[in-house]
Amino acid sequence: MTGPPLQTAAESQQKPLSILSLSRKEFSAITDLARREFGVELGPGKEQLVAARLGKLMRRLHFSSFREFYDQLQADRSGGYLVQLIDSLTTNHTSFFREQPHFDFLVERIFARREADRPLRIWSAACSSGEEPYTIALVAQEYFAARAASLPTILASDISTHALDIARKGTYPANRLQQSFAPWLRKHLLRGEGRWEGWFRMRPEIMSMIEFRRVNLIESFPDLGRFDVIFCRNVMIYFSHETQSRLIQRFANTLNPGGYLFVGHSETLTGMQHGLEHIQPAIYRKRGIRK
Repeated sequence: MTGPPLQTAAESQQKPLSILSLSRKEFSAITDLARREFGVELGPGKEQLVAARLGKLMRRLHFSSFREFYDQLQADRSGGYLVQLIDSLTTNHTSFFREQPHFDFLVERIFARREADRPLRIWSAACSSGEEPYTIALVAQEYFAARAASLPTILASDISTHALDIARKGTYPANRLQQSFAPWLRKHLLRGEGRWEGWFRMRPEIMSMIEFRRVNLIESFPDLGRFDVIFCRNVMIYFSHETQSRLIQRFANTLNPGGYLFVGHSETLTGMQHGLEHIQPAIYRKRGIRK
């Protein structure tokens, strides 16, 4: 990794990390790195946010100065510090049944029209702490189990190893489960007891539908195969238009003909070349019919 020159200890008086402040060069170094390695745009106006989150990370890792942290970041060949950096700078906000109309469309327009002898492949491409792929699995279990049909297979990926660790456990506090989610609790979740009172865990049959994997969306995709449905919601807002365009083209190439792409309602594919047709807000379909 390379970046702009940073201030040395002699150039600036170190401050306690509890009140970390970043020089212009230091802020530029971090934002350039985030853009280069992860496609994340952290432009002007994000200085305080970056300083606050970076200060918290440096305290946890026991670094006494930004220079010390940045030097170690560049020297670390394992990529571990880089992953922790992006974990600290990005927000993994999600919830069960977020943007409910998407899941209604999934059931009514995709599940209901699926070929009986061909299980669907679904990719939750920015799964965060797991609420999205588990919601997909829950609605799929409800729909297909009642019809004695094959369940979809779900790949759930994220760049954050911390978020993926949470997702793999499938365990959530009750306050993460909205009231509208209550009817599902007894059927698909296990209630914790003792020290786990107030927590719920997905039943094994739900968890077994999902494979979790770390994927960096701005890099060439590993060998993932083709998908009938891709969810990539509320992550492209972090990317530049150029990075968004490249990502959408890769998604289009990864979809089977007739496959669907779901994006966030604040995201748009306007001005991009992708070969997808707009179906309704935040839902796109790849032209053609799978043979």
